[in-house]
Amino acid sequence: MATVEIYTADYCPYCHRAKRLLEKKNVAFKEYDVTVDPEGRAAMSQRAGGRSTVPQIFINGQHVGGCDDLHFLEDQGKLDALLAG
Repeated sequence: MATVEIYTADYCPYCHRAKRLLEKKNVAFKEYDVTVDPEGRAAMSQRAGGRSTVPQIFINGQHVGGCDDLHFLEDQGKLDALLAG
């Protein structure tokens, strides 16, 4: 199974939605809560090519984007292949 990392904030409904999709697929993930962590948010932004919104999701170190991007991959039938690799 792939290594999945997700940067979140506790107030973010998109973060909760992205995590629900991963949980529905029984995917374990490492969560980095950057709600009150400016250094963590800066690290996230650097990894995500300057994006500063949450969530930011990485699969096997590859940045896949945010919640909408994750759901788009699922809708296109491409998420399972990423998670398998």
